Amino acid sequence: MSAVAWGTPSARGVVAAATLGSGLTLLDGTVVNVALRSMGEDLDASLSQLQWITNGYFLSLASLILLGGSLGDRLGRRRVFVIGTVWFALASLLCGLAPSAEVLVLARVLQGVGGALLTPGSLAMIQGAFRPEDRSRAIGAWSGLGGIATALGPLVGGLLIDHASWRWIFLINLPLAVVTVWLAQRWVPETRDPRAQGRFDVPGAVLASLALAGTTWALTDAGGAATWWAAAVGVTAAVAFVAVERRAAEPMVPLRLFTERTFSAANLMTLLVYAALGAILFFLVLQLQTVGGYSALEAGLATLPVTACMLLLAARGGALGERIGPRIPMTFGPVVMAAGTLWLLAVGPGVTWWRDVAPGLTVFGLGLALMVAPLTATVLAAAPDEVAGVASGINNAVARAGSLLAVAALPMAVGLAGDDYRDPARFDASYGTAMTACAVLLILGGAVSWFTIPRRVRTAPA
Repeated sequence: MSAVAWGTPSARGVVAAATLGSGLTLLDGTVVNVALRSMGEDLDASLSQLQWITNGYFLSLASLILLGGSLGDRLGRRRVFVIGTVWFALASLLCGLAPSAEVLVLARVLQGVGGALLTPGSLAMIQGAFRPEDRSRAIGAWSGLGGIATALGPLVGGLLIDHASWRWIFLINLPLAVVTVWLAQRWVPETRDPRAQGRFDVPGAVLASLALAGTTWALTDAGGAATWWAAAVGVTAAVAFVAVERRAAEPMVPLRLFTERTFSAANLMTLLVYAALGAILFFLVLQLQTVGGYSALEAGLATLPVTACMLLLAARGGALGERIGPRIPMTFGPVVMAAGTLWLLAVGPGVTWWRDVAPGLTVFGLGLALMVAPLTATVLAAAPDEVAGVASGINNAVARAGSLLAVAALPMAVGLAGDDYRDPARFDASYGTAMTACAVLLILGGAVSWFTIPRRVRTAPA
């Protein structure tokens, strides 16, 4: 089949399928935090179980997203995308019907597996289907429409939670998945990477999952013999993962990429910044509901300044990075985010949105918009062209792993456990410490950029 040209019905079908598919994962990423308190009350869940409802998804997604991209390159990007979409929908059905917190956690892990299959495929289908001269326009449309899905998440989620049930934030994925599969089968041509060959790095994927799972378990359920066993499994699997990847003919994570200083530094900065981002959204939404008395809809809508800043200003942040180099945006972006985070310390009893929430989140969003595009460009520029997709996937996995580990570790670190998320006094007492810790992580991320990211990043040699 010939390459798809922009402006044709096929082009609209490809973009629609890719956008709806990635929109499923984006929608879940923005609504689950809003629903956590409702889930906890309905399922009588502990704080640890709420953490796993969030972290179970990120765990399987971060562990398997690179394997998902590799499967698409070898077996067909449309095929793996469709399988991932169907898998995600069935896992969403299980989430929506979950009778207990334990079943919901399991369903979220399965949902992450589906997300790992469809997420890399959504962009890879566009890259493989469109003519080279039309790819930038198609990717821009996909990115912009995906931003709209992100913006709609808190509104749709809050409405469903307040007027129906938290279960509908998962059940709504089913009709969207049906439309996505139909569009993909109808309009998206099948593409593969002709250079992709060799065996799949299954041992690497298994060890990465065990390393993240063991570490997350140890951080979430600190105390007791099980914690030490989990920590031992996590550390042992991490060491084995490095050994396996070093010897593998077709490694999931080519370790040679990390010999490039800029690539390693950008990923360390990503880990710190996205750890803070995941923890901030986790704590802020619960603080607004538990302490501030906000409904799910109000808490979801309260976070919209961040999305608005990203939609309106992220492209300008990228243009600024191209003009002055990535070091300054990647340094001052996290510092500005830290300033916004400290402003959010004002969120407490009697919170007022326009005074206590909106200014802090707007400042935070400005810093995020300043940083994101230069960070992505730096990661890609620091890697050889033939492994640009792998480099982007590694950075994506690092970002999700950062959020996973922060949401696992911070509640315990600030003294929260059991059902403390239902106690306004206890949660409020720990909220300030958690947000201050997030601000410190952001400042550390800015410092890493200032001392390690060059003023100009040249494309890495092949």
